Amino acid sequence: MLEQYPYLPLILMFVVVYFFMIAPQRKRQKQEKKFAEELKRGDKVVTKSGMHGKIADLNDNDFSCIIETMAGKIKFDRSSISMEMSKKLNAPEKK
Repeated sequence: MLEQYPYLPLILMFVVVYFFMIAPQRKRQKQEKKFAEELKRGDKVVTKSGMHGKIADLNDNDFSCIIETMAGKIKFDRSSISMEMSKKLNAPEKK
């Protein structure tokens, strides 16, 4: 069978790589972009570097935000925000 289709293994390898590596990465990028767009003032967030704070201002021109921390206000890229904590802090405890 391989003599008739010499490129079949190469095509199969590409399909496997696509479904196990490329497709999940695209899905993750879409989720991160949606998350960054849904941020709003007052959300409690954690940056990828581990800083906790509350969003004080959002700037759509350069896609940045100002985060208010205990030390003061710091400007970050929205892409550097790791997670939003407001929903987790306000969620009822599971028993």
